[in-house]
Amino acid sequence: MAQFIDRRLNGKNKSAVNRQRFIRRHKEKIKESVADAVNRRSITNTDTGEDVAIPHKDINEPVFHQGQGGLKERVHPGNDQFIKGDKVDRPKGGQGGGAGEGEASQDGEGQDEFVFQISKDEYLDILFEDLALPNLDKTQVNKITEWKTHRSGYQTAGVPANIAIVKSLQQSLARRTAMTAGKRRMMSELEEELTRIQNQEPALLMEERRLKEEIQALRKKIESVPFIDTFDLRFKNYERRPIPSSQAVMFCIMDVSGSMDQATKDIAKRFYVLLYLFLTRTYENVEVVFIRHHTQAKEVDEHEFFYSQETGGTIVSSALRLMNEIIADRFPVGQWNIYAAQASDGDNWADDSPRCKELMQEALLPKCQYYSYIEITRRSHQTLWHEYEKLDGAFGNFAMKNIRSVEDIFPVFRELFQKENA
Repeated sequence: MAQFIDRRLNGKNKSAVNRQRFIRRHKEKIKESVADAVNRRSITNTDTGEDVAIPHKDINEPVFHQGQGGLKERVHPGNDQFIKGDKVDRPKGGQGGGAGEGEASQDGEGQDEFVFQISKDEYLDILFEDLALPNLDKTQVNKITEWKTHRSGYQTAGVPANIAIVKSLQQSLARRTAMTAGKRRMMSELEEELTRIQNQEPALLMEERRLKEEIQALRKKIESVPFIDTFDLRFKNYERRPIPSSQAVMFCIMDVSGSMDQATKDIAKRFYVLLYLFLTRTYENVEVVFIRHHTQAKEVDEHEFFYSQETGGTIVSSALRLMNEIIADRFPVGQWNIYAAQASDGDNWADDSPRCKELMQEALLPKCQYYSYIEITRRSHQTLWHEYEKLDGAFGNFAMKNIRSVEDIFPVFRELFQKENA
């Protein structure tokens, strides 16, 4: 069995194979650092990687060494307070142990934590690991954009790189066998006849000469058959076959009414930035529809969704009706996996919240693979939350979470899109 090890160096003389092995070995520590980084820096800042610190004791390799062996007792001079088995407390600050906040090593020497930087791609891969769109239907083939190359027999023409050597030699052997089988059989009979004549007394010289000439002529004809011919060449044939491609649409519904202050809107935008990064990096056939609403709902592009300053009153049902209309016009339920993520502070007109519950129950949830509602508030829950609570137990494809601060964004996001087997 042959084993190939890629030791080609890349960027700054770092081996990619060794780097990947190191990341796999210390995956848990790196994931902890990435989770801390999400709360420490802006979610929109994904142009760079992240510095990861690993305690030096966690990267030590196990070693074998020769021990002294046996049981030994040591007597230290000046001991008049302790006997064998007593536990000695570590000196407190100011008594030889130092007054700093860090932990001093026993021998007075030590090493700082090992720090290295993961790239942008490695950062995002770890960030979105174990996340997936729930209930994604993988049998959708309406809009096929994924193709896979499959072997499909052999052909008589092709490029030299695709030559099937074994198949070509088999064709050559079959051709040479077919072209020379009769001649070899005839030559074998003549050789037997020649042997019989040579063993006779007296030998028939004229007949022997004739048999030798015929045998020589047959041998030349057999040798003239080429070992390989262009007719023998066979080339591997490949064809591209469509494979089932799951296509999904994600509706991002954000409340931009006057009750949403700037801090609340900033949290909502951070959540949607994280969601948008997750979708575009993890899936190919996922379309994103952005909907902003106050008293009226409007479908907008990505830039307007994140940066528009428009505001007003609050009628949440306008966004739900618009989503239902867009689904009917552009995303047939039998051909699309439909998802939605709604972010709001929960403030809504009292008579509109029951209408939202009715729209969700009768129109949207039966069509959606998954619908998530995120309420961003530090106060008590509003009427919209209480109406949606009635749907939480009745529909398995509905989830609702509360975000109180920026630190809650990533934990809530992971809870909403955690893989079922994770």
